[in-house]
Amino acid sequence: MNMLTPMPNRAAADEISVDLAIEGMTCASCSGRVERALRKLDGVGLAEVNLASETARVVARGVDAAAMIAAVERAGYGAHVIDPAGDADEAALRDRAARRDYAVLAVSAVLTAPLVIGMIADLAGARFMLPGWLALALATPVQFWIGARFYRAGYKALRAGSANMDVLVALGTSAAYGMSLYLLVRSWMIGGRPVLYFDSSTVVITLILFGKLLEQRGKRQTGAALQALTALRPERATLRAADGTERQVAVSAIRLGDLVVVKPGERIAVDGTIRAGDSAIDLSMLTGESVPVSKSVGDPVTGGAINGDGVLLVETTAVGGETTLARIIRLVESAQAGKAPIQALVDRVAAVFVPAVLVVALITLVGWLIVGATVEHAVLTAVAVLVIACPCSLGLATPTAVMAGTGVAATHGILIKDAETLERARSIDTVAFDKTGTLTEGQPAVVALEAAPGADPVALLRIAAALQQGSEHPLARAVLARATADGVQAPHAQAVKALPGRGIEGQVEGRRVVLGSSRLLTEADLDAGALADRAAALEAEGRTIAWLIDRGGVDVADAAKIIGLIAFGDAVKPTARAAVAALRAQNIRVVLLTGDNQGAAAVAAAALGIDEVMANILPEQKAAHIKRLRGDGRQVAMVGDGVNDAPALAAADLGIAMATGSDIAMHTAGITLMRGDPALVAGALDVARKTFGKIRQGLVWAFAFNVIGIPLAAFGLLNPMIAGAAMAASSVIVVTNSLLLRRWRPAAVQS
Repeated sequence: MNMLTPMPNRAAADEISVDLAIEGMTCASCSGRVERALRKLDGVGLAEVNLASETARVVARGVDAAAMIAAVERAGYGAHVIDPAGDADEAALRDRAARRDYAVLAVSAVLTAPLVIGMIADLAGARFMLPGWLALALATPVQFWIGARFYRAGYKALRAGSANMDVLVALGTSAAYGMSLYLLVRSWMIGGRPVLYFDSSTVVITLILFGKLLEQRGKRQTGAALQALTALRPERATLRAADGTERQVAVSAIRLGDLVVVKPGERIAVDGTIRAGDSAIDLSMLTGESVPVSKSVGDPVTGGAINGDGVLLVETTAVGGETTLARIIRLVESAQAGKAPIQALVDRVAAVFVPAVLVVALITLVGWLIVGATVEHAVLTAVAVLVIACPCSLGLATPTAVMAGTGVAATHGILIKDAETLERARSIDTVAFDKTGTLTEGQPAVVALEAAPGADPVALLRIAAALQQGSEHPLARAVLARATADGVQAPHAQAVKALPGRGIEGQVEGRRVVLGSSRLLTEADLDAGALADRAAALEAEGRTIAWLIDRGGVDVADAAKIIGLIAFGDAVKPTARAAVAALRAQNIRVVLLTGDNQGAAAVAAAALGIDEVMANILPEQKAAHIKRLRGDGRQVAMVGDGVNDAPALAAADLGIAMATGSDIAMHTAGITLMRGDPALVAGALDVARKTFGKIRQGLVWAFAFNVIGIPLAAFGLLNPMIAGAAMAASSVIVVTNSLLLRRWRPAAVQS
């Protein structure tokens, strides 16, 4: 069984999903415009643009990638399809672009410095100013060469019928430069010593470039966890041929069934099963496991993990995109590409933000002229309004926090399906646990065999083992293990079928038999008789009871009778009690939902500190109990690992699945825990709350910055240079605040 399966695709079978790298976005207005351009295409069902990662995810029917790219280009931006195999090339391109931007910033700073020195000297009373011609010579390349990016991007935005941050910067700096040029030319014509504002335009451009570089660096760091996961993929592996020879091959050349040799200290290249050797495997980057896990012949291993000091021979069971690591990467990418519902508010604001700022700047200009201010003062005040009003921080608040939060969670074994899951998880106030395999080890053993009076204990085990052959249920494995240990040979069973929530039935040696819970006794109208007291005593000890019932011959309608009972014991996980305590410390109500008997459930609940227990319930009843809790106004998370937990996982506000459990449970859940450790549940809810907290902090800062900054600029209390510095600082603060999530660690849980 795979540790992890892909989450259900929202697209239908005939739809395609395309990931695009978007070039030229600078603010929330840009990402919104690209998104709208993609959604206008007939056949596009989903288009989500992420400003922080500069990517778009498009799900469409009947629309190819070329049409999507054309739509993005019509909106004024560049785009190309992301090739997963070209990650190294993409990284190299980004590195070259970053080096180029640093070089441009250095040139801009060198040209701007003399202008700033003159301004500082003047403010200090030194009355030092550069000659006008020199100031013009320094400012012109900054304005029209280094600042050309703002003109190009602004022109594309206006041509597409919209406006963005680049329009504000281009208008603001052009106004300051143009006014200075006018005053300088006038002084040449009529004389005098004009006050020039070339320093304002150049400083604004330089500060904005500096802020964008810091912002880009921060955005790359928010994706550091995903980059670290991607780096776990080995490029080559040692393949052992049928004749015993070994050779180095590309991982892409390995096929299912191939034998791969893993030497000490190497990364395991594929998912597989150990056929020879034993070692300790470091799974920390995949599951957050703090210590290496011992593995030997027959145990599964996961690609990307680091081998310890033993040599392993691994038979390949998954390669390429089907490996656990590849699926983890896809899950994290999907979560980081998605939008939290709160982002819808930001998108609506961003759509009208820049036009509104242009109106405010115009009103500011006219207003100051009306009250008798000089043209220079009115223009500079309007420039300050244009420069300080940047929607960058609005667009970055949500995606940077989501990228940082989902990334750090993944490094600790918590895989979050999407941004919407994060938003739901923050408000959970009730957690319902399944018992077997979730709070217990899920490896029960037979602790008692009690035959009915006149029945043979060996026959009891032999018939039970016959029914359980081929089953992967933990109780079935326990029965088969006991039969093997006792040397009991199980006959072949026919017409075997599962009875959901009850047990299993089939035909054994001409008799119709059924093995399952106490519910079967009620349905067959049977009394436990002489076994009643023994069953009660075993349940009081916390044992799970399964009854074996003979329903009569296949062709003869004999009366049903009890053959005996089998008692199972399953140890509670070492961290389970502390995990429950951690949830209760967060003021979260904990409920136990189990199909087990009341006695076993009560004993487990008492050992774990759980007050509310619902036992003897069928899978569909679990879902009904979840709905009842939600009907009482609770925000409910369901934690489970089995097929029978899937309905409850789907019915809950948030489904949390153990990756050590069934594939269908993980398909249904919003969060998957890569270790079967219940302590991660508290960690998952904690990181979700902290991530959403960072989103709110970023949005509050972004909104407050503009609500306070724009009026200050409009009333002449901020000059353009201070406005430019504040605008750049705003985005950097939002990104840096999100980066603090990288320091998150799940609370230590002691058993």
